[in-house]
Amino acid sequence: MPNKLSGETSPYLLQHQNNPVDWYPWGPEALARARDEEKPIFLSIGYSSCHWCHVMEHESFEDPRIARLMNEKFVCIKVDREERPDLDQIYMNAVQLMTGHGGWPMSVFLTPDLKPFYGGTYWPPTASRGMPGFDQVLMAVDDAWSNRRDQALAGAEQLTGELEQITRKGAEGVRVPLNADILSAAAHSLERMFDPIYGGFGEAPKFPHPFELQLVLRWWKRSGLDRWWDIVRLSLDKMYQGGMYDHLGGGFARYSVDARWLVPHFEKMLYDNALLAVVYLEAYQVSGEERYRTVVTETLDYLLRDMCDPAGGFYSAEDADSEGVEGKFYVWTASEVREVLGDAAAETFSRVYDITERGNFEGHSIANLPKTIEQQAKLLSRDVEELRTELAASREKLLAVRAKRVRPGLDDKVLVSWNGLAIDAFARAGACLGEERYIAAAKKAADFILANMRDTGGRLLHTWRGGTAKLAAYLDDYTALANALVSLYEATFEERYIAASTELMGIVLARFSGGDDAGFYFTADDHEQLLTRNKDLTDNATPGGNSLAALALIRLGKLTGRSEYLDTAHAILAAAAPLMQQIPMATGEMLIGLDLWVGPTPELVFVGAGANELATSAKRKFLPRALVAAREEATPGAVLDDLFAGRDTAGDVALYVCENHTCQAPVVGRAAIEKAIEKL
Repeated sequence: MPNKLSGETSPYLLQHQNNPVDWYPWGPEALARARDEEKPIFLSIGYSSCHWCHVMEHESFEDPRIARLMNEKFVCIKVDREERPDLDQIYMNAVQLMTGHGGWPMSVFLTPDLKPFYGGTYWPPTASRGMPGFDQVLMAVDDAWSNRRDQALAGAEQLTGELEQITRKGAEGVRVPLNADILSAAAHSLERMFDPIYGGFGEAPKFPHPFELQLVLRWWKRSGLDRWWDIVRLSLDKMYQGGMYDHLGGGFARYSVDARWLVPHFEKMLYDNALLAVVYLEAYQVSGEERYRTVVTETLDYLLRDMCDPAGGFYSAEDADSEGVEGKFYVWTASEVREVLGDAAAETFSRVYDITERGNFEGHSIANLPKTIEQQAKLLSRDVEELRTELAASREKLLAVRAKRVRPGLDDKVLVSWNGLAIDAFARAGACLGEERYIAAAKKAADFILANMRDTGGRLLHTWRGGTAKLAAYLDDYTALANALVSLYEATFEERYIAASTELMGIVLARFSGGDDAGFYFTADDHEQLLTRNKDLTDNATPGGNSLAALALIRLGKLTGRSEYLDTAHAILAAAAPLMQQIPMATGEMLIGLDLWVGPTPELVFVGAGANELATSAKRKFLPRALVAAREEATPGAVLDDLFAGRDTAGDVALYVCENHTCQAPVVGRAAIEKAIEKL
């Protein structure tokens, strides 16, 4: 019989609806039962593409003996961390305080008043590999609750006090001047962590760190020193050449388990692909090298093909496993390649993409590029373009065959925050590459969210699936979407997107503000009351809500002239400055906001017939601190009237370059503007 998760919309929760565990979703019913029966809560937090979450489910939550023990002794609550990042933040902090590490599945035992007193991550069903068994953990926790409850409660109180101390990361500290010295120190810190052989930062397992690469690229722009571009170029080349990139279908896996980007953890996340598409786009703007454009288009085309709901929103993730085997969907044997391509084409493809009889992953091969296609063309005495054409045809055939395999599980919920990152990527790529279909996709997703993921009061709802939107949105939902809408304005010059962005930031200022402290809380002031209310000025795998707030407020402040936006952005950056000095690897997006703040931040304002086209041409250049606006005809009452005040849209097309409320003499006429753009 299905348990109480059967009425949920989260794919992760629905995966557990037939467990023999009497799972509850987080909500009043479960919490009331724990209080009424004075039972501790077992809180299990994971997500649909989490490999070890699946393992623990199969080993423990599907075991009738363990399920019976869980049901007798605990109120069992299952949470999707992507739906409830507020709960995930609080209790992950608790697990890290208790154990010194964290991860998923997260397993936490709470008192009926929601205070944690014991926790961990994955446990095997019975003792093995030096770990206690989950059955032993359950019995030990029950024994402590039944026989030493005062100690458990005292420990929970102490831990809760420690949690309250860390819920405002970076909100207090020594004030640091906001200048380029912070950016320089951060870039040099990243340089010390840079892997000069395989690119990227640190050792295995290796994550792509897109914000940090963007920061280094901005420092290259400031310093003019090629060594900074070399860091970005080597990292992007090695990531793309490795097996972490899907050479058949496009897009990146979550991370590499080795230092050379060969073997990925095969899950594919919307946010990784959106963020990496932007980094490769910026590399293309800098270099004009076609391979970076190819990565951008293949990655975004993957999202359009496999991760886009017909209504317009983008899905969250694809699992690492198919048919219960990690990576099975993606790997090949040499004989499978020969069967699809025939001997001659298979020999060429296998040589270029490292498909061997022995394999490079558990007897199979992950496609990767040990050498570039240009290098292989020389070794094979082939014309490089002819080789590219042959390989493209082979990839298309293999992709068609792969599409018939059992696909990894799809988490098809639509999250506002991650969609904001995707909208930003599609809008920026569409403007830079002249791809109208990307701009259309960005508009469709943005319009879908604005129409279908808000409550009757205009407040955002965090998640949507199958026609149902629910859960009050979090800070990063508002700020990711607000920032994306500015990018979408710069791709379309439809001022309604600036109006929508300012509306969202108005809600943030009204509902998420931190009182006497700078920065915004993760939840609104009328959110469900939880154990603590987090305020975080750092970034994680996705940009932090405060980092995105700073970016959106600077961009909107410059475009609209609203000084309160700029004042608030300055306060956020000032509060985060000590963290940017101490841990640049955890503040990459905030440092990008600082780069924009330090400037120079020119506003490129185009007016008159043909203004939109000329403004779009400016988006093809790497101008990370420039803001672009265009208006072809007078539109009284629009949100950017102050920006365009006194600028005649009826005369010849003109470009005004402005900064800090001062504009240079206008550049008039198409030819003169094109020359001016070239000099930017």
